[in-house]
Amino acid sequence: MDIHQLSAINKILVVRLSSLGDILLTTPLIRALKKINQNLQIDFLLRQEYKDVLKLNPNLHELFLFTRNDFENLKLVNKLKEKRYDLVIDLQNNLRSRGIISKLKGEKVKFDKKSFQKILLVKAKINLLKEAPPIPVRYASVIEGLQLDSAGLDLFTDKEPSAAIKSKQNLIGLCPGARHFTKRWPAEYYIQLGKFLIQNNFNVVLFGGKTDSEICEQINKEIPEALNLQNDNDILQTAADMKLCSAVVCNDSGLMHAASAVGVKVLTIFGSSVKEFGFTPYNCKSLLIENNSLSCRPCSHIGRESCPEKHFSCMKELKPEFVFNELIKFINND
Repeated sequence: MDIHQLSAINKILVVRLSSLGDILLTTPLIRALKKINQNLQIDFLLRQEYKDVLKLNPNLHELFLFTRNDFENLKLVNKLKEKRYDLVIDLQNNLRSRGIISKLKGEKVKFDKKSFQKILLVKAKINLLKEAPPIPVRYASVIEGLQLDSAGLDLFTDKEPSAAIKSKQNLIGLCPGARHFTKRWPAEYYIQLGKFLIQNNFNVVLFGGKTDSEICEQINKEIPEALNLQNDNDILQTAADMKLCSAVVCNDSGLMHAASAVGVKVLTIFGSSVKEFGFTPYNCKSLLIENNSLSCRPCSHIGRESCPEKHFSCMKELKPEFVFNELIKFINND
């Protein structure tokens, strides 16, 4: 499929079932497709729990929600069949997504996950991904010749900022959560960073989803001055609140991409992650901090529940004092 063939296409289904960050990373592609033809109908299939990420996106016509209910999903596939899509873009490219799109007619294109190259980098430290572009660009490459604009990710919210945050100035957001342990900068480091910030007349705001309640409470207990806005995955409220921050400090997580999408400055701390995998903040003011002195990085392309080398130096050697100083320089550098 190349860009010239798009002129004959009226209806497209984009498939990316999960997760928060991966879905946000599809939005430059959606925007680029819509710019080619404003009358193009673009539908999107994703997991039900992530619907808020795209429900206000003006470039999409309809969302279809995948659930954990097999009977509901059978009905869903039948609905998709009735749509008679001209093109199906599978950006998930796993067994589940391939099973769904195999039942649909129309031309199909799939995202190249570069699984072999990732395995080589993790297992043998042979890096064939040095020149690999970020994920949004790789998503767009499923359509030959399709070029993205210079804007970043899209996350549209209709929420007002929380009342508790509106009256505060000099806000720095901290997002201490991440799905896997090796992607989380230690909680005690976030605590120390928060204390440095408060000592220097900043206000600290904690952001997180449902699974981040424990770590946010732990940090808030040690920094009672911090405003804890962790919630039960209300991404649109989090987005509205993030917009008021001077910067957001985060791990390699979905909230890193959410912060990127709302246009705030993003400082990201990478542990087991490396930029070659393509999941860095996209087209926004960002600073990536990582420990490049270690031969064991990356130890995984998705993250692990413990450090295989037992030292966790990729995160532990990135001290709070260093991150604080880098953050101040980053904020002041316009």
